[in-house]
Amino acid sequence: MSSNIFRFLLIAVLVPLFSCHGQDGRYLRADSDADINDFLGHWTIDVDRGSAVGWLAVTLEDGYIDAELLWRGGSVLPVAHVFMPGDGILHVSRTSPRRRAPAAEGDEPRVHTVTNWMEARTDGEKIFGWFLQPRAAGIGLDSTWFEGVRLPDVPPAPDLSALEFGNPVELFNGVDLTGWELIEKNAVNGWKAVNGVLVNDARQTPGEPRIRYGNLRTVEEFEDFNLSLEVNVPEGSNSGVYLRGMFEVQVLDSYGSEPSDQNMGALYSRITPMVAAEKPAGEWQTMDMTLADRHLTVVLNGTTIIDNQPVYGPTGGALQPDVFAPGPVFLQGDHGPVSFRNMVLRPVVR
Repeated sequence: MSSNIFRFLLIAVLVPLFSCHGQDGRYLRADSDADINDFLGHWTIDVDRGSAVGWLAVTLEDGYIDAELLWRGGSVLPVAHVFMPGDGILHVSRTSPRRRAPAAEGDEPRVHTVTNWMEARTDGEKIFGWFLQPRAAGIGLDSTWFEGVRLPDVPPAPDLSALEFGNPVELFNGVDLTGWELIEKNAVNGWKAVNGVLVNDARQTPGEPRIRYGNLRTVEEFEDFNLSLEVNVPEGSNSGVYLRGMFEVQVLDSYGSEPSDQNMGALYSRITPMVAAEKPAGEWQTMDMTLADRHLTVVLNGTTIIDNQPVYGPTGGALQPDVFAPGPVFLQGDHGPVSFRNMVLRPVVR
């Protein structure tokens, strides 16, 4: 056998066994025995050893595979395509436009449709693989390792009238930031106590470099609870209240808009309020949120807008992938000015 034929046969054997995206000694070995049923369900994902959180839902209906994906931040969105080529590896892709700089002044820029994709394997109740992103100029490919676990089904909705609550916890003392800390240690701290109000003065100056303000979290962590507070969001501003550091209830100047999963009181990109109950920008508004047994209830300005609805996974910007772990109350501070007061948490007693 010639050396050239030997090399060809060796490559033919090895290429189907491994993905070419390994680093740190990690590869995806093809498994022809795996099928789509091994991937069905909801998965929470640890991105790059705890640097971010993701979530993947894979469904099979009428013989067709579909999926939704959350990757790091942003929204939970339907994917562009999902398929299994027969080697036991699930391929999940999403696309976005990318504008190139125009070649000359006055020319229209060229727009490419860029595809990012996930290659995933399962091992029982675990999922792992690579997320692959072409670099901006189209030369080179960045790969990010991820690992995750399959989530059990959401349990039945709890009887909220039967919940027992422990002693109330005053999260903000009205005087200083005792009990709170920045999540991003190198970010600018725009938070301060002013006359009993927790104020985030996160303002940008037109024409100046953008300031990266920090998000604020409680030092203490909690399991299920009821949280009531008052919030004042200025015109055009945006914030959020993360329950257990994982589920963002949106805070937004959205007065006058139709209900949306992006608007005030929504579980961001997951649950749309039944009705719009927000007040105009600059007015104090009341929020009452109960998280229990992976179900969420939100009462905004005295109106129930989310009524004991199931929460299937984390929202963009979550601090951890484990939906069963305790976590902090986390206030989004990097999107604009916002103020909070009268923040009282009552833990659910089991």
